[in-house]
Amino acid sequence: MFLNCEEQKVVPGISKSTLKTYYMKYKKLGDTGLLVSELCLGTMTFGGKGIWTHIGAIEQDIVNQMVKGAFDAGINFIDTANVYSEGLSETMTGKAVKDLGLNREDLVIATKVLGRMNPGPNGAGLSRKHILAQADASLKRLGMDYIDLYQIHGVDPLTTYEETLDALNSLVQSGKVRYIGCSNHPAWKIMKANSISESKNFARFQSLQAYYTIAGRDLEREIVPMLHDQKMGLMVWSPLAGGFLTGKYRREGNEDSSSRRINFDFPPINKERAFDVIDVIEPIAQSKDVSIAQIALAWLLHQPVVTSIIIGAKKLDQLEDNLKAIEVRLTPDELSKLNEVTALPAEYPGWMLERQGSNRKEG
Repeated sequence: MFLNCEEQKVVPGISKSTLKTYYMKYKKLGDTGLLVSELCLGTMTFGGKGIWTHIGAIEQDIVNQMVKGAFDAGINFIDTANVYSEGLSETMTGKAVKDLGLNREDLVIATKVLGRMNPGPNGAGLSRKHILAQADASLKRLGMDYIDLYQIHGVDPLTTYEETLDALNSLVQSGKVRYIGCSNHPAWKIMKANSISESKNFARFQSLQAYYTIAGRDLEREIVPMLHDQKMGLMVWSPLAGGFLTGKYRREGNEDSSSRRINFDFPPINKERAFDVIDVIEPIAQSKDVSIAQIALAWLLHQPVVTSIIIGAKKLDQLEDNLKAIEVRLTPDELSKLNEVTALPAEYPGWMLERQGSNRKEG
């Protein structure tokens, strides 16, 4: 599905070129009828409180401009989390929606639960107590009546999935949450959770939010096949490998001292392998007169498993650059070159499954 987003009022700090006619693609979230934009606005840079100052510390006026610029470009999907800047990110996201007078029904708001929100023994995790308390706290900070997509932010080794899913299901039944998803999970745990949901008639996970980038394709071993099989959506976090694929980083060094990875070297990547990726991306980017970041994002947009890519920015020009990625088209030859340099090394049991199933493929 495509939407022709006509030019609207210019947001201060964002050039008119950002708000030209875009053809944003909308995809179903998992096995639902909910349509979300192929780019999702990430809010981890909003506020900058506690450890999150290393990620970003943008203030409310810039937040408002980013939300307006993203919305005008066709983005209807915003992702946040209770732990981002200790709740401040949710507050600023909700304030931006209110300040801009955006229609709540035009937006798909996602947030998460798991991380520590108070120092007590029950101040973190995926227990029924913590989930229900944090859902209410998130709604209060957002200033909203419901959350479109409520995601568990990772795995809690102390809480059973029966308890977690029961709590999430009660939120769906109450109307406070529309859909549920998970993040940072291995394939087998998602399958376990989905089987529990099926057996108990609970709401099931419709999406996974996970790290996936052309510089780190580990997801393709087990998780991507599982997502296809379970008809689950994929929200990609850190598509530029923590800023490594922005073009700022070179083998010879000399990166900007304000660059994120100088103070927060995350997520972990094989940097030599990533530099090899950049070596292939750069001439493709130059031939199209686009940025290295746009090619990295475009590669993900060409992957059928990807539902939406979460883009975050500290500056308005970074947001503008990322938005342009939806217009980049990669040729089969370019995709082949990018896939070849980033292909995962063969690993058991994958190579054995390929060998044994080679004469049993359809077609």
